[in-house]
Amino acid sequence: MDRDSAWKLLTEYVKNDKLLKHSIAVEACMREYARKFGEDEEKWGVVGLLHDIDYELYPSFPDHPIKGAGILRERGYPEDVVRAVLAHADHTGVERRTLMEKALYAVDELAGFVVAVALVKPGKSLSEVDPRSVRKKMKDKAFAAGVSREAITRGAEELGVDLDEHIAVVVEAMKKVADKLGLGG
Repeated sequence: MDRDSAWKLLTEYVKNDKLLKHSIAVEACMREYARKFGEDEEKWGVVGLLHDIDYELYPSFPDHPIKGAGILRERGYPEDVVRAVLAHADHTGVERRTLMEKALYAVDELAGFVVAVALVKPGKSLSEVDPRSVRKKMKDKAFAAGVSREAITRGAEELGVDLDEHIAVVVEAMKKVADKLGLGG
């Protein structure tokens, strides 16, 4: 299980550039948290990269991420990776138990929200985003209305990280891959 083979698998199923960029963003956040917690950075990164492998083909309940879990099982991915993918969606009923599962849930919605914040900045760049600007936009219910603030808050709580610290970790992780996300300014 390595990043190159995970990327090849992802691009078999995902062609949408926006979804590929989201996967890269979540991968970066997962790698950052793996370093922070002293966990396996490669495994956590692969989980982040593959968490929405089925989303382009099966974007809604009840298929996503259950179909993706099936794809990963068929390809021989370890059960802890499959479980993390299943646990990142509340409707699967898979309880988040491990740090990896909790981190994936915590970063998924927030990564998308941070992209939305960057896109309204004058330079459309992550370099213009800081935790304060993210918190301010979270209060505006009309902004990125499809992003669940409750999931962002719950994710930080389940992970045991202060929300402001969590936002800072995600923003900094995404800045490291800003060019790959098209948000380098």
